[in-house]
Amino acid sequence: MTATTAIDRGLSTELASDLATDLAAAAFTLAKRFAAGATMWSIAPSWEPHALHIAVEFVHPVIMGKRALPAVALTGPDLVDLVRVSVRPGDIVVAVSGADDPDVRSVMRRSPAWGATTIWIGSGERPRMGLADHVLWLDDPDPRVPATGGFVLFYHLLWELTHVCFEHSGLLKPEGAEPVCITCSDEGRLGEVVTASISGQAAVRTARGVEDVVTTLIDPVGAGELVLVHAGTAISRLGDEEVGLA
Repeated sequence: MTATTAIDRGLSTELASDLATDLAAAAFTLAKRFAAGATMWSIAPSWEPHALHIAVEFVHPVIMGKRALPAVALTGPDLVDLVRVSVRPGDIVVAVSGADDPDVRSVMRRSPAWGATTIWIGSGERPRMGLADHVLWLDDPDPRVPATGGFVLFYHLLWELTHVCFEHSGLLKPEGAEPVCITCSDEGRLGEVVTASISGQAAVRTARGVEDVVTTLIDPVGAGELVLVHAGTAISRLGDEEVGLA
């Protein structure tokens, strides 16, 4: 029996099986990222106490012998810029919001370029499929849901199940390299333009760091735009509808 299967069985009596599976998968991902040295960044633009609570939950374990995990709440204005300068490749971003929150949507879209894993907690209408790595969602449209304790249950379970995964350390070993292009040993990667293109080149941030990328195929490009990078070249510009498939 795998760790995720065991977790799923333990949750199934309290939650719908699909949500239990989502929680198990998210916790397993968290454990792998933390084991590799990640920091968790939590955001909740409309409900900042949730962001603070998540950080406290992971930094200050309430059970003797459980490890403290690096977690920081990011709050205040200019949230996208704040996450951008804080997150590093391999880190985790956890957001609590509705699917229509513009700051969270922007963070989720850009996180692959920053090399961050994303978890989105919310309720009501769901975000578009693929916009976050893990979505933990209550379909109840009642606007009072954020205050009823369901979200708190989610991140309490995430904390507890992450530590369950730590007990199976063999599952947390680094995974093998992802498939790449057999011709040029590179894959299409999301990038965020750091500096506007000059003479057919621009600095672009990807999960590998800031790279000098050839932009002649799509010039001009401006800072903040999202592009697809392949073999050191920006081959297309991505709009909202192209980040996270419907």
